[in-house]
Amino acid sequence: MDHILRIYEENYKNSGYRQITAELRAKGYLVNHKKVLRLMNVLGIKSLISINKRKKYRSYKGDVGKKADNLINRNFKASNPFEKWTTDITEFRIGERKLYLSPILDMFNSEIISYVVSTSPNFKQIEDMLDIAFKKLPLDKQPIFHSDQGWQYQNHRYVLSLKERGIFQSMSRKGNCLDNSIMENFFGVMKKEMFYGHEKSYKDIYELEAAIHEYIKYYNNRRIKIKLHGVSPVVFRKQYELSKSLSFC
Repeated sequence: MDHILRIYEENYKNSGYRQITAELRAKGYLVNHKKVLRLMNVLGIKSLISINKRKKYRSYKGDVGKKADNLINRNFKASNPFEKWTTDITEFRIGERKLYLSPILDMFNSEIISYVVSTSPNFKQIEDMLDIAFKKLPLDKQPIFHSDQGWQYQNHRYVLSLKERGIFQSMSRKGNCLDNSIMENFFGVMKKEMFYGHEKSYKDIYELEAAIHEYIKYYNNRRIKIKLHGVSPVVFRKQYELSKSLSFC
């Protein structure tokens, strides 16, 4: 029960019994999910994820034409890191001030490869995000990079940046949010766990920005995912890289 409470507190009080079970097993405890659920009921704890739905930020599409076809076509599975990336922008609001988060997610393990937080959704935010991501991208990798039809992703400088790195640009169909549901899912999880219902705990956008940085660090390195066999995105990638290196020995 002490371990359950510790895991619960370390995960923003948002872990359900399945996540807690997976983390306990990763620590070497032989316990099934039914017992964990019973103990959580005894402790009087449950996931605090809010079911509130909020209006999604939509980047202005403008009148320019679509720059790329939908190469992903809702196939969000990737066999290797740096095979398929996706991006989008989401908005956070505290009072009259707003923050915009622009991340790149690797579809292999849902790891956030790079991100930039800005007070306005400008193109410099996108350029900075790409600069961070390109420094991590091996020279021999040419991922498919997916997005919606936002004006940022139709900008000629953005299109040229991808072409120069040999990256294949992909775009959702207009008005079809399901074409990038993997990114939408990340935003939904993040906001439910650290923003919705917690807005009043942030004094200003500076505290919120610090919390965003801390959450993404937590999400990548410590937040376990059942579909990743009960480990975090970074741990899953490192396990994969180790297995690949051993296979060549």
